[in-house]
Amino acid sequence: MKLSAKNARDGILLVLPVVLGCLIFYALPFILVIRYSVTQGVGSSARFVGAENYLTMWQNELFRKAFRNTARFLLLGLPLILVISYAIALLLKNEVEKHKLLKSVLLFPYIMPVIGAVLVVNLVFGKVGLLNRCLMALGAPVRDWLHSPASFWVAMALYIWKNTGYSVILLLSGLMTIPADQYAAAQLDGAGRFRQFWHITVPQMWYSVFFATVFSLINAFKCFREIFLIGGAHPDDSVYMLQHFINNCFENLNYPKLAVASVLLSVSVTAVLSVMFIWVRRKERYRE
Repeated sequence: MKLSAKNARDGILLVLPVVLGCLIFYALPFILVIRYSVTQGVGSSARFVGAENYLTMWQNELFRKAFRNTARFLLLGLPLILVISYAIALLLKNEVEKHKLLKSVLLFPYIMPVIGAVLVVNLVFGKVGLLNRCLMALGAPVRDWLHSPASFWVAMALYIWKNTGYSVILLLSGLMTIPADQYAAAQLDGAGRFRQFWHITVPQMWYSVFFATVFSLINAFKCFREIFLIGGAHPDDSVYMLQHFINNCFENLNYPKLAVASVLLSVSVTAVLSVMFIWVRRKERYRE
């Protein structure tokens, strides 16, 4: 019992700094954000207004535009990056030992500094970038790719290019845990590649796909850094995201709007991830 108590005490002491750090730097600030979202004013002059700030926010055209653009970016970007990553992982699975260098190359865009990615985008899509130079050489009209509706697709291409490699590594790790004898047994039973994929690979990859989706979702919101450096605080309407709205509210010290947008963003992301996790758990229980 004494040894057990000592182990428990040592464990508590080990996790205490992390717990305190989370409480001080994450939990308490978020509680303050929730408080600001339901009040008007600052300090002792703050008064409780309930859901009034949320109703006012939804009537704000800039917020609705930012919300639509963010939802559009996620609804297009997440499926694309998962499909591309899954396809590459499946191609690499059988000869993974021969492609160690390729895996390092896939991770290179992910570890590239933000400013490096921005320089690459400007080199290709800038007003005097490679793409416009090629169009000029062909006699075609040039475009301002970074300050027009085309900037949405530039941001999408940057997101996929930068983050696909990491998702490939996550999915490839999941594929490597599937026993090879299952595929051998399926071949003996006459199952083709599609049936092997659908009945063996897919059911055992739910958690890997879930984690790849979580990291892709996180990285989608991080893509704001590149968009901000390319287009500034007020980019083209097609890439005006929730993070732009939050950043502009912070610059203007508009705490109610900042708090409401932050709470709605957090609740939306948490709800999406919770639904996905519950769905994956049900799939795994059904397989067991």
